Amino acid sequence: MNLGRTWAMARKEFLHVIRDPRSLGMGIAIPMLMLILYGYALTLDVDNVPTVVFDQSRTEVSREFLSRFSGSRYFSLFAYVQSYREVEWAIDSGKATLALVIPSNFADSVSSGRPVSVQLIADGSNSTTATIAMGYATIVTQGYSQDLLIDRIRRTGGRSIPEQPLDLRPRVWFNEDLKSRNFIIPGLIAVIMMVIAALLTSLTVAREWESGTMEQLISTPVRAEELILGKFLPYFGIGMLDVLLAVLMGQFVFKVPLRGSVALLFGMAAIFLAGSLALGILISVVTKNQLVASQLAMIVTLLPSFLLSGFVFAIINMPLPLQFITYLVPARYFVSLTKAIYLKGVGLEILGFEALLLTIFSVSVVIMARLKFKKKLF
Repeated sequence: MNLGRTWAMARKEFLHVIRDPRSLGMGIAIPMLMLILYGYALTLDVDNVPTVVFDQSRTEVSREFLSRFSGSRYFSLFAYVQSYREVEWAIDSGKATLALVIPSNFADSVSSGRPVSVQLIADGSNSTTATIAMGYATIVTQGYSQDLLIDRIRRTGGRSIPEQPLDLRPRVWFNEDLKSRNFIIPGLIAVIMMVIAALLTSLTVAREWESGTMEQLISTPVRAEELILGKFLPYFGIGMLDVLLAVLMGQFVFKVPLRGSVALLFGMAAIFLAGSLALGILISVVTKNQLVASQLAMIVTLLPSFLLSGFVFAIINMPLPLQFITYLVPARYFVSLTKAIYLKGVGLEILGFEALLLTIFSVSVVIMARLKFKKKLF
């Protein structure tokens, strides 16, 4: 391989990117825009759940119980209604996700120590939100019930009411606040890199064929590997710049903790980026058409990276055939690596298998792109 010819090809491609605002914007501006949009818009946190209240007791005891909900950031008690018909309307119209119905005998039952039921109605049209919101409501209710039990034990001296046999004290590791942003941002970096990198390089070789300059390149002494590497290097530099900007934004804009090795993160990102860029070049070599190449790159990268990488949906919950298919999605390994490096702070002693599979993917795609590209017109 002649380094002079390789550098000449890289310089030619770099000048093309600099002089083409669309390519430069696609390479830098679009990833940052996607990170901001998805970082703020894509969240699994369930906060301020709109809740309607039908308080048939209307006593100080029921208001104390409801204060547990109004004082929580997970609920927003936006309306107090006077009938079941109004509860039904609030749920049917989508204005409320939850409804609390407190019976008229609530205060008397609580004061006398008798069990009492509070009805919780949830809009199940969004099953995920409903399940999480009902879990929050259950926790609030259990906390109130436990406080009542402790108060009764204190008033009776523990003679008539036994203590709780089990005291569960949960503790969350790695993401103590349970913020979905803390695991979405690291995975989002991987998805954006995969899509943008493949999309950028999918246009390189196809553009040469469509513009008629490939015939000129074929007539030059530039070898196939020199041409591919020359087109690869400028976009690799842009991709690593994107990684740096994404890490800085995750640290200072989204406040996502980076507990692991920065060097390991950038090393794995370089390997993943190389494979993604090579995949785009392979698509460009095979299609020889910019429109077809860009569409195929989006299909091959976007949907698998979002749906089958473990970025949003847990792989273990997928059907068994799909779980096997996920092993063919390179974003799966990089998503796992970034989340572990960011949140757990672990190294290659634990992530070695994922790093090995990611390396095999990148090397395989680079070799395939080289073998597929021929300096021939047909």
